[in-house]
Amino acid sequence: MGWRCGIVGLPNAGKTTIFNALTAAQAEVATYPFSTINPNTGVVAVPDERLAKLGELLKPERLTPTAIEFVDVAGLIAGASRGEGLGNQFLAHIRDVDLLVHVVRCFADGRCPHPLGSLDPVRDVEIVETELLLADLEILGRQQVKVEKRARGGDKTAAPVLAVLRKVEEGLNRGKWARDLNLSPEEREHLQGVALLTLKPYLFVANLSEEEFQGGRYLFALSELARVREIPLVPILGDLEAELQNLPPEERREFLAPLGLDETGITRLVRESYRLLGLVTFYTIVGPEVRAWTVPAGTTAPRAAGRVHSDMEKGFIKAEVMGFDDLVRLGSAARVKEAGRLHVEGRDYRVQDGEILLFRFQR
Repeated sequence: MGWRCGIVGLPNAGKTTIFNALTAAQAEVATYPFSTINPNTGVVAVPDERLAKLGELLKPERLTPTAIEFVDVAGLIAGASRGEGLGNQFLAHIRDVDLLVHVVRCFADGRCPHPLGSLDPVRDVEIVETELLLADLEILGRQQVKVEKRARGGDKTAAPVLAVLRKVEEGLNRGKWARDLNLSPEEREHLQGVALLTLKPYLFVANLSEEEFQGGRYLFALSELARVREIPLVPILGDLEAELQNLPPEERREFLAPLGLDETGITRLVRESYRLLGLVTFYTIVGPEVRAWTVPAGTTAPRAAGRVHSDMEKGFIKAEVMGFDDLVRLGSAARVKEAGRLHVEGRDYRVQDGEILLFRFQR
């Protein structure tokens, strides 16, 4: 299983610029709406200082990071949920993503006209969020018709599902997102397969000019909205960071230092997306390769083994587990074992972030 982040926002907000900075994919960037008719997709390595440290320590032939996928769809406009500007088609592209990245324009540029004629980040957020909410209401309406038919046919499992659908519909009609309705695990289970956009984890990206980054009113307005609504906000100098992808890391740092930054906004965006998805990283050392793997927090050892290879999950016997700090401190797996810091775990063990695992399995 992979994890996908969908990039949404108004036309000319800089979504494809951010996507290019993330993936160095050089997707088309234009100053007219709907230049992105088909979604751009790119796989992005997750920044990982621990993996780099393991590389320095173990000197493997290959050092393979874990990754997440980003999908850039065309800009949404008012009426998108009704099909305006191919809106339904574009919304369908992000139904199956795991997290929404909302790029909000916080820069003025006469060469790149705002589709509404003026710059107002809070208004822009409300327009996009309204379309996502209306699209979910349409989905819920269709789903209720199906479940009501099952209920009339005597399906006793339909009643609790219908109750959850109506509860979410009522919340959306009050302007509340599904993820803010305090749904129980059982209620969320009943929503499996409905693919609600408003149920997904969500963050803002403020796409900034260098002038705005120094403390402009547009960034302040969006920051206040994010604070009140408790939504993570990642400021990014979109144009600058897209250009930085063509430079080696040392030169990137030289450009960022005068701005008071020690890492790119793109790095923070990937890290924050990873956190919101509730993921953890474990590592394997096999032959010439040290590799990072991604699993949801709480994943059992056999399921983690299945990320490496399906045969490992089927034939799982045990997992030999080392802590990252122990390996770095002691210098080798053999010394970790000699110090009694290697522990052996069975099928019920839940993998922790940063562990190095060796899976024993029956072929």
